Amino acid sequence: MDYMRVKGHDSLIRDPKTNSIINMNTSEYNEYISRKKSKNKEIEKIQNIESEVASMKDDIQEIKNLLRSLVNGSW
Repeated sequence: MDYMRVKGHDSLIRDPKTNSIINMNTSEYNEYISRKKSKNKEIEKIQNIESEVASMKDDIQEIKNLLRSLVNGSW
């Protein structure tokens, strides 16, 4: 397949059939994949922390309810 070089960009080529631009620089692609994986791990970590905090809030509410019951003598 005959690709055309993109002016001013050594690592970019254009596919004349689809008119899409393809980056032929594998190190840039690998860096992109690495950044994406890192970002996904960060998002997953935040979601886990949010889940743990929600669980802790539920536990604290349950403890508060038990303490109220003890104080009111209905235990």
